[in-house]
Amino acid sequence: MVITKIYRPDQVDQAADELKKGELIAFPTETVYGLGADATNEQAVKRVYLAKGRPSDNPLIVTVSSVKMVEKYATEISPVAHKLIEHYWPGPLTLIFKIKLGSLPNAVTGGLKTAAFRMPANTVTRKLIELAGVPIVGPSANSSGKPSPTTAAHVFHDLEGRIAGIINDGSTQVGVESTIIDLSTKIPTVLRPGAITVEELESFLQRPVISDRHQVGAQEIPKAPGMKYKHYAPDAQVLMVKEALWPAALQWAAKQPEKIGVMASTAVIKQGLPTNCLPYDLGETVQTASHRLFAGLRNFDDQQKVNWILTAAYPETGLGTAYMNRLRKSSGNAFFTRNNPGN
Repeated sequence: MVITKIYRPDQVDQAADELKKGELIAFPTETVYGLGADATNEQAVKRVYLAKGRPSDNPLIVTVSSVKMVEKYATEISPVAHKLIEHYWPGPLTLIFKIKLGSLPNAVTGGLKTAAFRMPANTVTRKLIELAGVPIVGPSANSSGKPSPTTAAHVFHDLEGRIAGIINDGSTQVGVESTIIDLSTKIPTVLRPGAITVEELESFLQRPVISDRHQVGAQEIPKAPGMKYKHYAPDAQVLMVKEALWPAALQWAAKQPEKIGVMASTAVIKQGLPTNCLPYDLGETVQTASHRLFAGLRNFDDQQKVNWILTAAYPETGLGTAYMNRLRKSSGNAFFTRNNPGN
């Protein structure tokens, strides 16, 4: 069993040395914590799949510290891509490019002729990549299928003994993973919604952007994470609750013979919950709800263990699209209904 070391931000040089040796290091970003390995070292990358328990046909995002790193692998960076990079990088936007044949291991690309690249806003992680001298893969640093980690403690809970270290730079700011936009197609296509919305991208680019929400088939290789397998799911069954149905949902919860987790807005919680309900405050807006979503799901997975979690649904516009994308997957698309609660 590996001893997992916790690194401070000022010890990033030590963490970079571990990456150079082929070890796995979890790193902070503005979205969620990622699990890093040298993206050019196929054996190190394969260990990421093993540590996470992740299906090997699910491609990994390549995390970089400069555009120059992307140029080494991408066949072309189009004018549209340059425009997005200049405006949004570093930040929570991942770009998919066609890549040079054999430039990255199949373990990174899933055998595709494309790869996804991101430059995170976190300065500690960009320094880590600079010191390592190579791009690093960056899937979320959690057990595959579980809620993504937004603190170093979440990473330690899932991956202690499986990875060499974790750089602890506090809680993440955004709370949901980056927006992924495919630039290898004629029309830019968002494959995973995030804090940078489709509406914002269309306004910025002054051109249509497709929002591809389909689930990949059993025989298809997904171009981006989160398109094929179950994601973000705690052990408990999550039920999404529309705002108008909170009174009925809480009445149902009050009749249950067990503790029920309730992830709701401050306003709902202040109105009072049944005595058997355990509250987790999502704040007043979809922004705070997105920031706290994974931490709330993990709270009811790791600390206050329950079998049911009632969680606030939001309109699927703007950031609500990304929030509901994660919540639909964590719940298996299950909503609370008056006629069929608990299903």
